[in-house]
Amino acid sequence: MHGSSRMRTLSHGTNVTPHAINRTYQVPDINNILSISSTCEFESAAMELFAFQAEHCPPYKEYITGIGLSADRVKHVSDIPFLPIEVFKSRRVYSFDTEPDIVFTSSTTGGGKPSCHHMHDVEDYKKTFRAAFRHFYGNPSQWGIYALLPGYLEREGSSLIYMTNDLIAAGHGGFYLHDHDRLLKDISDDKGPKILLGVSYALLDLAEKYSPDLSDTVIMETGGMKGKRDEIPKEEFHKLLCKAFNTTKIHSEYGMAELTSQAYSKGDGLFAPPPWMKISIRDLNDPFEIVAAGRTGGINILDLANISSCAFIQTQDIGTVDTEGNFSIFGRADRSEIRGCNLLVQ
Repeated sequence: MHGSSRMRTLSHGTNVTPHAINRTYQVPDINNILSISSTCEFESAAMELFAFQAEHCPPYKEYITGIGLSADRVKHVSDIPFLPIEVFKSRRVYSFDTEPDIVFTSSTTGGGKPSCHHMHDVEDYKKTFRAAFRHFYGNPSQWGIYALLPGYLEREGSSLIYMTNDLIAAGHGGFYLHDHDRLLKDISDDKGPKILLGVSYALLDLAEKYSPDLSDTVIMETGGMKGKRDEIPKEEFHKLLCKAFNTTKIHSEYGMAELTSQAYSKGDGLFAPPPWMKISIRDLNDPFEIVAAGRTGGINILDLANISSCAFIQTQDIGTVDTEGNFSIFGRADRSEIRGCNLLVQ
């Protein structure tokens, strides 16, 4: 839907035109984005957000120009180009003139420069991850969340730590770093719904060292091995955890510093995005070619909660999407697998 009832002005109440002449841009309010319930609403919000970010996010505006596209020729969501995620490492991908509330950074496994995600209003992030959690698991106040996130906890700027800390505060639980004994005792003492949220290598360490019976606990992995352990196929990894923890399914959280939203898997490596986030698959040899459901390629993410930066992201992950919009991740593309346009990365 279009109209003032579903909109907010660029700077929380004031019509401004920071980079345009004789044009006023408005961006969908986060509350309306998080209440999207139809394809029509999603596409309307996507087009509104594209019009805003194509004008006000300088790296995205330059990218659109660089690929020879005029923003006013984009008439449908399928016409919207996706910005290579590497640009978050080299440029300030930000759509507001005011300073951001917070800047989240990615981990730098293997060295290199981190990605930076500038967020205009951190309340938008809070509302988004709370809404995503409620969508998949219910009210966070009903859950105990036990976090085993070394690496993330030991650095500054982690959006995952920020989210987890807020969800723990809404319910109960805590961070445990390397204190496995206290972690297992607290989980055992908690007789209510509970989640063990762990970075993949830390969960594997716990499984090998203790092999505890966690049949009454949701095991949720995220983040991968981060160079701490050898990478193993996800299906094999989940089987190891299921056997060690005496459970039948391993849940997963899919998020990244460059995103505001999270997708979740409740088993078998199949992720579901929240209603305001959609996945498409591009041909690895042609980043502008979207392939049919079921085919493998590079993952594009349209995250409407990415109001502050760019909602249209070409990730380096490889996977598939099914006809229902659920997706699977097979790994990360290396530079030799990526073809086509990577403007603005340098």
